[in-house]
Amino acid sequence: MSNLEVGIVGLPNVGKSTLFNAITKAGAEAANFPFCTIEPNVGVVAVPDPRLKVLHELYKSKKTTPATVRFVDIAGLVKGASKGEGLGNKFLEHIRQVDAVAHVVRCFVDPNITHVEGGIDPLRDIDIIQTELCLADLEIVEKRIMKLAKIAKSGNKEAKVEDEILRRIKAALDEGTPARQVDLSEDDLEIIKEMNLLTLKPTLYVTNVAEDEVATAYDENPYVQQVKEYAAKEGAEVVAISAKVESEIAELDEEEAKAFLEDLGETESGLDRLIKAAFDLLGLQTFLTAGPDECRAWTIVKGTTAPKAAGKIHTDFERGFIRAEIVNYNDLIAAGSVAAAREKGQVRVEGKDYVMQDGDVVNFRFNV
Repeated sequence: MSNLEVGIVGLPNVGKSTLFNAITKAGAEAANFPFCTIEPNVGVVAVPDPRLKVLHELYKSKKTTPATVRFVDIAGLVKGASKGEGLGNKFLEHIRQVDAVAHVVRCFVDPNITHVEGGIDPLRDIDIIQTELCLADLEIVEKRIMKLAKIAKSGNKEAKVEDEILRRIKAALDEGTPARQVDLSEDDLEIIKEMNLLTLKPTLYVTNVAEDEVATAYDENPYVQQVKEYAAKEGAEVVAISAKVESEIAELDEEEAKAFLEDLGETESGLDRLIKAAFDLLGLQTFLTAGPDECRAWTIVKGTTAPKAAGKIHTDFERGFIRAEIVNYNDLIAAGSVAAAREKGQVRVEGKDYVMQDGDVVNFRFNV
């Protein structure tokens, strides 16, 4: 799988660009006025994984390559975007290209930072964006239904099936309900995949909180509680982050950042939580390969079998040209090497039925 791409969306001045600057160190402009982000800024972030450091030291690898996530900072949305208001059309086009959506919602009060709607109300803000996305999808769905009506007249069975799916989605969109909340099978989703509907994008909510609330906001901030209750209805996850804190952490080295987080009562940064949530949202995980040349984390879909996972490394794997030995990370570290783990019977040679687990370490031996 290529890099996971997450679009950061939200109303103007909710902290999107400040968060983006912090997690990518890309320096996107952040200013106290709407639309300071016009073209989407893109930053690639390494997925934190302490296991790689241990494997690097164990194998004395020449290089270490982490898994990555691409974050896309998309221009702020306003009412009427589906009709072209503000930067609406650009916003909608950019969001169609991402794998998942991180919807940033302002959950802090600061009279020095203006709110485009005049005050703090996270549920209103969520509704504004959801409404615009639903309206944009509704327009596309209605056009497709009209086209299918002509095709179905000729007795085309596929057109009738697609029409039934789209009419269920249309009914939801008419009520302001996103398409991802419609009961759709894998076959249904495959049929409408090319439509790339905005409201089908997996979504998580990022609540931007005050600096002094980092450790308590998820459980105590009343605005965050509102978002959690809302998200629970659609089975979505909520991550509480202080964009200001993340921007400060971005300027520190590893040890300083660790100490800073400890002072705040935290064990991991908001970025770490956000990346984990994004991976879970899309059903992803990593597996690790290790050796003297490179230690590397690879992104795969949960439930991927060993041959398919290894296909990311060598296309001849399933034809039997290479052999992989799989060992649990903890077993490998305890044994000290794959050879030692093999002696203890802890190594599993690749098999077509073996499903890769997060934490598996793969050692490849190329045998023609």
